[in-house]
Amino acid sequence: MYLVVFRNRKRADIDAAAYSADAVQMEALAHAQPGFLSFKSYTATDGEVIALSEWADMDAALAWRRVAEHAEMQAKGRTDYYESYTLYAGTPSRVHHFNRQTP
Repeated sequence: MYLVVFRNRKRADIDAAAYSADAVQMEALAHAQPGFLSFKSYTATDGEVIALSEWADMDAALAWRRVAEHAEMQAKGRTDYYESYTLYAGTPSRVHHFNRQTP
């Protein structure tokens, strides 16, 4: 598994409806990519967002980065949507799982 963590803050003056529509479009496009495993996004009370995407491997994640529509949306994000962001990517060095067994 390869994990991409996108930590971001949106600009105060963004067009929220346009951002939402673009986000839905990008998530649908990501789901269609080979090696896509999952996507979730969480918003903190201070407005910071953490978006997590899981990929089968680094090659799948890098291929997603190069999808033309995604690359165009990244540029739009820098000009129209984000105040700041940090992206972390890699293979976790340790993974722990817990699943409660129901009787």
